[in-house]
Amino acid sequence: MPDTVDDLAAAALTTGAGYLTAHLALTELAGFRPGQTVLAPGVGGAVGQGGVEVARVLGAARAITTATSTDKADKGRDAGYEVIDLSRESLRDGVARLTDGKGVDVVLDGVAGPLTGEALGCLAVNGTLISIGYTAGMQATINVTDLIWKNAHIHGFRFALFTPQQINAADAALLSLLADGALHPSVAQVFPLAQAADAQRLLAEGRPFGRVLLAM
Repeated sequence: MPDTVDDLAAAALTTGAGYLTAHLALTELAGFRPGQTVLAPGVGGAVGQGGVEVARVLGAARAITTATSTDKADKGRDAGYEVIDLSRESLRDGVARLTDGKGVDVVLDGVAGPLTGEALGCLAVNGTLISIGYTAGMQATINVTDLIWKNAHIHGFRFALFTPQQINAADAALLSLLADGALHPSVAQVFPLAQAADAQRLLAEGRPFGRVLLAM
C-alpha cells in the first residue's frame, strides 16, 4: 500500500470488492470509453458506490446510481453522487431524464431481481449490462425487445474471468487513485472483531450506506 493511504481507507476500498469489480467490468468486459454513461444501481452498496466513482475517474460523462428511499438518495447526493430516487420515480424515467432520453451505455448490475429488466430497458443502443450480483433476488424478467431493438449485450461477471496479472494491475491502479484522492470509499461503521456477528447483522438487515469494517 502507498504510505499515504491509511488502513481504514484501504479496507473500505477493498471490502465488498466493488471498486475492483467496477474497474475490471468497465475496462475488460464492457469496452468502456471516456465520454460514455454508466448506471451502477444501489447507492449504499459496494458496486453502486465503487461503480460510480470508478466510472468517473475513467472519464464517464455521467455516472448514475439509485436509492430505494429518499433518505438514502439524500445521503448519496450529499456524498456527491447522481442518484435516482426509486421511491419517487421509476428507473427508466430517471435515466431518461438524466440522459435526455438516450439511455446509458453501461449498467453495472449488482442488484438484480426486478431491477435487471428495468436496467436493460435503460440501455442506449449497443449498450452493455454486466450482471455482477443479486442482492434483490436471483430471478429477473426481461422484455426481449430491449435486447433486440437496442442491440444490447449482457455479460456475467466473476473474478475467474481475469488473470492474476489483470487483477493485480487493477488493484494497483485503484490504490494509486486512492492515494491521489480521486476515490472516496464510504464507511458506514467499524466494529471490533468480537462484534463480528453484529456487523454481519447490520449488513444483512440494516442495508447500510457504505462499508462495514472490522477492527483487529
